[in-house]
Amino acid sequence: MPINTVITGTGSYIPDIVKKNSDFLNNEFLNEDGTPFGYDNEIIIEKFKAITGIQERRYACENLNSSDLAYFAAVKAIEDAGVDKEKIDYIIVAHNFGDVKSTAIQSDVLPSLASRVKHQLKIKNPSCVAYDILFGCPGWIEGIVQAHAFIRAGMAKKILVIGSETLSRVVDAHDRDAMIYSDGAGAAIVEAKDEKIKRGVLSTATRTDTYEEAYYLYFGNSFDKTEDTDVRYIKMHGRKIYEYALNNVPIAMKAALDKTAVDIYNLKKVFIHQANEKMDEAIIKRFFRQYKVPTPYKVMPMSIHLLGNSSVATVPTLYDQVLKNQIEDQEIAKNDIIMFASVGAGMNINAIVYKL
Repeated sequence: MPINTVITGTGSYIPDIVKKNSDFLNNEFLNEDGTPFGYDNEIIIEKFKAITGIQERRYACENLNSSDLAYFAAVKAIEDAGVDKEKIDYIIVAHNFGDVKSTAIQSDVLPSLASRVKHQLKIKNPSCVAYDILFGCPGWIEGIVQAHAFIRAGMAKKILVIGSETLSRVVDAHDRDAMIYSDGAGAAIVEAKDEKIKRGVLSTATRTDTYEEAYYLYFGNSFDKTEDTDVRYIKMHGRKIYEYALNNVPIAMKAALDKTAVDIYNLKKVFIHQANEKMDEAIIKRFFRQYKVPTPYKVMPMSIHLLGNSSVATVPTLYDQVLKNQIEDQEIAKNDIIMFASVGAGMNINAIVYKL
């Protein structure tokens, strides 16, 4: 009898503070060399929305850190799964910058965010192992990949996987890319199930490219050359990331699907990292083109328009919202086959084929 890796509960935390595009009208956007940008902010924001699809994003309250958001999402996932928290074998928390206080720009990962979540959950069981994973935006999906490996190896039966981030606290106000990023958290309980019919995780694919790609996303100085050079912010080479993603994400997605007996026509939904609407649309189109089929209608749920790019939190948050009918005209049901896919700092790419 096969051991299935099944997501039995999900939860997400959407921060309360809404940051609209119009809130950036008074920002002083600069070029990388510190010179003034040649357009009015109205034009900059209009072009930004046309490319990314982002109308607004969510920021965490000042008194909350990334580990707090992770805890809130975890509580919901545990309740949704109906599991005893003391029987969780692993807590895996994906993030990029740890806890960053609203009054500072210093990453705090001592103790790990997973340890902080376990502490907040008041789990006493010492055999519940808590650790963090740094894998860029694909971190939550990679956490599911690791959970699947633990279950297949017989090392665990119940695993809590969380993606949490407060990117709003590591952005340069003079960089147009600051408008992309947001805060949030998503979580899932993953369990081993002895079942006659195969479901849950059907296959996985992961890759890392660093030969030329390692620093497409990096920590760098503000575009304002008068600022302290010891203070760093999240930076990216947007065009290079776009080209890398477009050329390589569809290949990884195909590699995952080709490991299964699933026909491309039976793939119901693709939950892809909410990075950039135009980029995601191009990736999905190129993925289906590999099978010489048109892109299915509504195959790609989107949340970026109102939630922005919250990195590791985008996929689990989106999945939770669709499961709970919070995304208009998007639903999934038992026996549906879906895919999770992401790309991000590393550069890393991963994909999972999953049957509900």
